[in-house]
Amino acid sequence: MNTSGQSPLLSTTLGQNLRFIRQKLSESGDLTIQNVQFGHRVASIITLDGLNDIYAIQKHLVQPLQLGGRESVLQDRSGGWLDEIETRFISLPVLKRTNEWDEIVAAVLAGDAALLLDGEDRALLIKSRNPPGRAIEEPKTEALVRGPREGFTENISANMTLVRKQIRDPNLTFDTVLVGRRSRQTLAVAYIDGIAHPEIVKEVKRRLESLDVDAAPESGTIEQWIEDSFLSPFPQILHTERPDKVALLLEGTPFVLLLPTTLVSLIQSPEDYYERWIIGSLIRTLRYAAVLVTLLLPALYVALISFHQGMIPFKLAFSIAATREGVPFPAVVEALLMEGTFELLREAGIRLPKPIGQTIGIVGGLVIGEAAVQAGIVSPVMVIIVSITAISSFAIPAYSVGIAFRILRFAVILAASIFGLYGIVLAMITICIHLLRLYSFGVPYSAPYAPTLKSDWRDLFIRAPITLLTGRPRFMQTKNPVRADKEGEP
Repeated sequence: MNTSGQSPLLSTTLGQNLRFIRQKLSESGDLTIQNVQFGHRVASIITLDGLNDIYAIQKHLVQPLQLGGRESVLQDRSGGWLDEIETRFISLPVLKRTNEWDEIVAAVLAGDAALLLDGEDRALLIKSRNPPGRAIEEPKTEALVRGPREGFTENISANMTLVRKQIRDPNLTFDTVLVGRRSRQTLAVAYIDGIAHPEIVKEVKRRLESLDVDAAPESGTIEQWIEDSFLSPFPQILHTERPDKVALLLEGTPFVLLLPTTLVSLIQSPEDYYERWIIGSLIRTLRYAAVLVTLLLPALYVALISFHQGMIPFKLAFSIAATREGVPFPAVVEALLMEGTFELLREAGIRLPKPIGQTIGIVGGLVIGEAAVQAGIVSPVMVIIVSITAISSFAIPAYSVGIAFRILRFAVILAASIFGLYGIVLAMITICIHLLRLYSFGVPYSAPYAPTLKSDWRDLFIRAPITLLTGRPRFMQTKNPVRADKEGEP
């Protein structure tokens, strides 16, 4: 066996090759080697249990080889054996012909079959992968009233098919690479050639080449490795389960990464475009209001109660004072206590089994809130404010950006407890400065607010009618700025 190169090469002796593959795969119990008598030679089919389509292998590979051997179709000659097998006896797709063990082992581990023939120093890699997986279902984390009901799965081939189903464009391209030194997972960069900016595509591939991990169990690993700033609480890459928005697919996870992204993209939802523009605009405006409530409402309460009581209407001030009578904590401690409790309940509800988690989230919140009010630890007004804030945070479509706003809410509360409304203003200025300095693969995170691109404002707070949305977002730097020209070509 030739080992002069980096990758060891096959030998012409079948027995030596089989010993090597057993050693390479550590005599694993799921390694299957099926020998077939083919004329005067022996062919070995190497697979791993559970990853292959057994029926297809037996019907379209094993049986034709057995029949061909019995009928003595092949005549003894020097060379041409693999050509005859590939063209006359097997009907499964042949991926490639190779003499490198690294390629053979990688194909077998991915679920394909390797055919080794005695006397030949090359192997046929045959496409036969059929790994176990769940069926295509409705997305769990991105429920919509109106829209597609198909979500991604852990099977990257099925995910790529879903994208093809949505976008029947010959320029749709999937560039695949293997990631993980040990997991060897397939990662696909999906883009439409002629629309995606080539420099962004080049930058994505450059960052992926720097990926150095043993395994990527979830697309979050890829996201953290290639994002622009790991110190920012805001996600610079959007993850999704929906095939109507996609860019980067990883084998083994239903969550696909969309990049580059902006803050506006994280607040918008595909459902905005499935409804008429008036309804979509109202829902989007409500969503922006929910962001402000999530970030500012508890801090405003703390600031008004602690520093600016004169700004509260007279009757409301008396009502709040009456409910706070007997509460032993200042407003900031009350707010942090309740917000922390609700965040803990939310996290516990996610980790517990679904039926129990819903019960814990709803009943636990009601019971703890009522008990805290009855015990005089917090005021009823604070329970109402925390409840409204929690509900508003669920209106944000992207879970990752919702977490960012929930984290920043505590910082804004602390600023309000020290400086009042001035602290809130300073905290908001700090957040805005951070957003202005943040980029996602060269695209300003705050676009189209800053830089100001008024042509993109038709799809900002108000979603203009579809007939007016003829241009692609300028901040995405697409090669083709028009969605469709006069002839209808993209």
